[in-house]
Amino acid sequence: MPADKVEEYADGLCYTDLMAGYYIGAPEEVLQAIADYSAWFFVWDDRHDRDIVHRRPAAWRRLRLRLHEALDSPEDHLHHEDPLVAGFADSVVRLYSFLPGTWNARFARHFHAVIEAYDREFRNRVEGIVPTVEEYLALRRLTFAHWIWTDLLEPCAGVELPDRVRKHPAFRRAALLSQEFAAWYNDLCSLPKEIAGEEVHNLGISLVTHRRLTLEQAVTDLRCRVEDCISEFLVVEQEALAFADSLSDGTLWGKELGAAVRACVSNMRNWFSSVYWFHHESGRYMVDSWDDRSTPPYVTNEAAGEK
Repeated sequence: MPADKVEEYADGLCYTDLMAGYYIGAPEEVLQAIADYSAWFFVWDDRHDRDIVHRRPAAWRRLRLRLHEALDSPEDHLHHEDPLVAGFADSVVRLYSFLPGTWNARFARHFHAVIEAYDREFRNRVEGIVPTVEEYLALRRLTFAHWIWTDLLEPCAGVELPDRVRKHPAFRRAALLSQEFAAWYNDLCSLPKEIAGEEVHNLGISLVTHRRLTLEQAVTDLRCRVEDCISEFLVVEQEALAFADSLSDGTLWGKELGAAVRACVSNMRNWFSSVYWFHHESGRYMVDSWDDRSTPPYVTNEAAGEK
């Protein structure tokens, strides 16, 4: 953003507040790194959107490849000419400093998949393809970065969780539900903007197009999905906490691991309240006050690379 846009809009977007409400209990340097990464993610999302709207496939392809490269060698991209790439590299370097290399490799694997999912969304939107409901749900788990936000629970707890813990059915289901809630609630709140912009990537739009629902019915369906996430989470949360208790086997490692799992599950719960608050406080979704309901007033084409 230009300086005047930053002064006018940055605080009201509440990007860092969203993370502060989710990763409660994290060491300050971890929370700061995650908050900065989150702010970067929203800016990246806006750049992606502008490249689609203004039909800039070459610019998007260049950015996509640079992000893949920065993810694998962030130190080499800290002073990249594109501030978006340099900012990403800075975030990755900091996030990679908290846990062992095995966690870093997993984070990188998950984010490479996110970049490629954004590329699939780019093609769908440019070509006007509305994915089926099933296709959209699978793709949304990647474009919303479900497993990235779940991975980031671990540096907050100070422990890299072993596979047997991360892949435990109750733990994994609780994590998925917290992220599905967020993604679908985001779709619900973004629907007016995305309809105004004639977009194709929204669960509500897929429901209207492929399930032949009216817009009102699609909104009702979205609300039901959101409510079901909450109800199911409340059940599986107890199972995940019982699993955490079972890890405390009398050893120091068992005690630490059980406490880490409880901290992660607690922050999965926090995701619900933080996401709900964010969507009603952030200027990113206040479309009724924008001159153009399809375009946030803080987005400029020049900032997105159009000169």
